[in-house]
Amino acid sequence: MTPDKPDAGGLQLTALILEEQSEMTLADICRACATEDGVIIEMVEEGVLTPAGQAPAQWRFSGLHLQQARVAVRLQRDLGVNLQGAALALQLLEELDLLRARLRGMSGD
Repeated sequence: MTPDKPDAGGLQLTALILEEQSEMTLADICRACATEDGVIIEMVEEGVLTPAGQAPAQWRFSGLHLQQARVAVRLQRDLGVNLQGAALALQLLEELDLLRARLRGMSGD
């Protein structure tokens, strides 16, 4: 299947490729996560996301922020995890990624 082409079942697929340098507004990240701005604002207030800018209208989010927000939203929606639990899960996932990278560096892979 290709992006923006219907598959055999008639579903429309859309691909979004983001780099770390990509910048998104609050509206962009809400749309990409299929959530309301209050959810993202709460994540920022709780320190789960740390966008550039002082106020919501000035916030700019990176591709990494989008990835983190999507995981947090899914944990909350699918598993009923509260925001603090989602923040802890994100922190543990980040530490796991760092440890895996360290192991790859040690083994020469």
